Amino acid sequence: MKSNLKEKTVIMDADGMRRALSRIAHEIIEENQGIEDVVLVGIRTRGAPLAQRLAENIERIEGRKIPVGILDITLYRDDLTTIARQPLVGKTEIPFDVTGTKLILVDDVLYTGRTIRAALDGVIDLGRPKRVQLAVLIDRGHRELPIRADYVGKNVPTSRKEVIVVELKEIDGDERVIIAEKAN
Repeated sequence: MKSNLKEKTVIMDADGMRRALSRIAHEIIEENQGIEDVVLVGIRTRGAPLAQRLAENIERIEGRKIPVGILDITLYRDDLTTIARQPLVGKTEIPFDVTGTKLILVDDVLYTGRTIRAALDGVIDLGRPKRVQLAVLIDRGHRELPIRADYVGKNVPTSRKEVIVVELKEIDGDERVIIAEKAN
């Protein structure tokens, strides 16, 4: 966890994350009446491993793999000039045509909606999906744009002073979701 944050509460452990992703996988299958034309696109950074985990859950349930891609939204952000003078641009890795798919964007935390707006711009630059849905591990509220998730692991009411930190073993070496506060 970043040193400028003070941990308050663990709101989801590894088992809770596993259960939430399993439930979301079932909901995706049910909502889309199977997995025909369903693709998952994880938003870099933590959305990517979450998308991969969802794909693995769906494969266990349906017995078939579904395509998974990774979208970097850095250049689509509306706050690009405020985040860094030289922002680090990651690689978008979507090895399939998104046109005509039921594309499910996957991210760790839904907050203002601006990340998802940027992701939608990025997806549309790649093609025209038949439908775009959103799956998030945590929805913390405080929307600034009219965006909502179709699949939510957990709704967590927060104050604007609080921060949700998702730690994934693939990136952070740990597996949990915490509420933290910015240290003064």
